[in-house]
Amino acid sequence: MTINLETLEIINNPSENRFETWINGLGCKLDYIEDKDTFAITHVGVHPDLRNQGIAGKLVQFAMDYAKSKSLRVIPICSYAVAWIQRHEEYKELTVKK
Repeated sequence: MTINLETLEIINNPSENRFETWINGLGCKLDYIEDKDTFAITHVGVHPDLRNQGIAGKLVQFAMDYAKSKSLRVIPICSYAVAWIQRHEEYKELTVKK
């Protein structure tokens, strides 16, 4: 199954502390912890049937844009999010400096 990332609908589900998308009944999610100043990305999960199509990256990009729009500092806990941010220089400025 080929996914069009340009039309992928990602929604915020704040009651579950996650962003999610559903494709043909298969769920993909990014879990987070948000407080007044920070936004921690704790886990990114893509259904096995949908992996290697850029969905995880799209979820992280969506989360980073969300954090930026709310002036939150990002704490990437999930190893995928850490690696994604390292590959996308334009988002590094949003992360908490250690």
